[in-house]
Amino acid sequence: MLPADGHVHSEWSWDAPNGSMERTCARAVEIGLPAVAFTEHADWTVWSAVEENLDHLPRLKALRTPELTVTPPPMDVAGYLECVDRCRHRFPDLRIITGIEVGEPHRHPAAVAALLDAGGFERVLGSLHCLPLDAGFAEPPAHLRRRAAADVVRDYLAEVPRVIAGSDVFGVLAHIDYAVRFWPADGDPFDVSDFEDEFRAALRALADSGRVLEINTWGPPRPELVRWWRDEGGEAVTFGSDAHLPDLLGRRFAEAVAVAEAHGFRAGAHPYDRWWR
Repeated sequence: MLPADGHVHSEWSWDAPNGSMERTCARAVEIGLPAVAFTEHADWTVWSAVEENLDHLPRLKALRTPELTVTPPPMDVAGYLECVDRCRHRFPDLRIITGIEVGEPHRHPAAVAALLDAGGFERVLGSLHCLPLDAGFAEPPAHLRRRAAADVVRDYLAEVPRVIAGSDVFGVLAHIDYAVRFWPADGDPFDVSDFEDEFRAALRALADSGRVLEINTWGPPRPELVRWWRDEGGEAVTFGSDAHLPDLLGRRFAEAVAVAEAHGFRAGAHPYDRWWR
């Protein structure tokens, strides 16, 4: 049996206008997932230096100002919880878990606390999307237009321990290799071993905090990260597709499960539990 997908977005995430909680639940039943956590985006960092060519991202383009900034809109918590309730009644055999993905929680403690008090979420993911740039903050693509890709990845990994030290509200760290998604296709191939020291330092900080690493399957799972996580004292993993569309739910999960098992992680008592070693 496949594990729960613990990192999923629907129409209640501001960057997933084509998502659908109901269609995602139907997809989960179709492919045999035991549980889905709808961890919708909650972001307060104002993005700067947003690229000008956004025809492929109409939602982001609509939010961008003439100054090339984007302010993420607030999450509709009441609408989200009502939709969860409807789906729980429509799909009684699927475990539907409420959740949130808080971006840069170490920079927005008051806003994060208020949201968590309002939502009563069962799962809280912490994530890092933006790094400082000039007087603001920007996602990796803006940094990559100015600097070498290796430097951007190293800066990203150096910020991860600051996220962990600066916020204790999240239980799972999402997509530790997020910056690698934007590695230039026309350059040398990405080699994770070139960044072993930086990854290990970030993983050590997470393990020392007693929290959990997500095996994110946006791209192919990286066995080295799971091995380094175990070496640095990591005790548990979760699995997350980071799907923003129903058809992407649970992608590459069979491969991710094989990686986790090869490094000594095993399923808990229930299919929606964390995997422990």
